[in-house]
Amino acid sequence: MKRSMVRNGAILAGFALATTFFVSLTFQATKARIADQQQQQLKRTLGQIIPDELHDNPLHQHCVTVQSEQFLGSKYPQRAFVATLGDSATALAIETTAPDGYNGDIKLIVGIDAQGQVLGVRTLAHQETPGLGDDIELRKSDWVLSFNGKQTQGAKDKNWGVAKDGGQFDQFTGATITPRSYVKAVHNALLYFDYEFTRLSKQAIDCGDPQ
Repeated sequence: MKRSMVRNGAILAGFALATTFFVSLTFQATKARIADQQQQQLKRTLGQIIPDELHDNPLHQHCVTVQSEQFLGSKYPQRAFVATLGDSATALAIETTAPDGYNGDIKLIVGIDAQGQVLGVRTLAHQETPGLGDDIELRKSDWVLSFNGKQTQGAKDKNWGVAKDGGQFDQFTGATITPRSYVKAVHNALLYFDYEFTRLSKQAIDCGDPQ
């Protein structure tokens, strides 16, 4: 009886070890695929908001960590990708957060050229209400394209608001909080750019493949 219990225990332990091993292998393989998918998505997004003619560097790998809860909406580090042409910085793609969306944080990325003009904006992640606040996704609406070519005249620029507040950007039917939050986040990213572009363009390093 005792030998049988020992044998059965050893068999169960072997099964447990084997299961753990295969789960670990599956996790590592899945993690690698997810990381690759994230990298490919980042490349596509950056390609949409910073034109190829503005850079000759591997944009998705040339970045600097940025952190400003005041301007970038989060206490956590985010990234700014620096576009260069030759030895000159031509644009930044800044990850930023709208912390006051209707259903929480809205993560976005803003492409800005060296003259402070918006090249493009894309939504990275959000939890806004389908059919109301999700017009911030390009696949749902072309609303984010309304930022293209816009600049700011400073923190008190009244154009940077939704139409309901006297600004130049449309709100959504039945939803004002989401676009109001989004516009504010893009404007703050522009203000941050104005303050930090020169410094950030000199600090960018090879940040490697995003994880």
